[in-house]
Amino acid sequence: MLEAAIFVIFPFCMVFAAVSDMVSMTIANRVSLLLVVSFAILAPLTGMALPEIGLHLLVGVGVLSVTFVLFAVGGMGGGDAKLMAATSVWFGFGTGLLSYLVVSALAGGLLTLALLMFRKSGLSLLAGNNVLLRHFADDKAGIPYGIALGLGGLFVYGETPLMQWALARLAAG
Repeated sequence: MLEAAIFVIFPFCMVFAAVSDMVSMTIANRVSLLLVVSFAILAPLTGMALPEIGLHLLVGVGVLSVTFVLFAVGGMGGGDAKLMAATSVWFGFGTGLLSYLVVSALAGGLLTLALLMFRKSGLSLLAGNNVLLRHFADDKAGIPYGIALGLGGLFVYGETPLMQWALARLAAG
């Protein structure tokens, strides 16, 4: 049962955040809250030591501090900042976090280039009334970076300590 929660909660939140940002250009606070609260509940149940849990939470605070500055200067949306911080809690301090940040940045760069090209194309005129694509077509809309964060999180999810624990449990029995 614990393994099922680990396999479902994080990926669900990543997909939900990506689709939500694509459709509405917002990421609900409850997504970030669910990520942090579920980590805080699941981590001790996997046997993770309290100092390590604290370090994971401290990583989230650190990432939130940096992304809050980016939000304050207009470089990032508030929902994106909170999602990146909450996702970082699951990775903790290590190579998994670095992988998440790099993959998300690369996905965000590709998404930005693709949207800029799409917005200059004739296809954007056709997509303007489509509920899934209308923000992609709008020159005044920002970049739905939650898509990149969701894809980055899904791509490197296997590097999170909770996922590694769940996979080891399945392999053992």
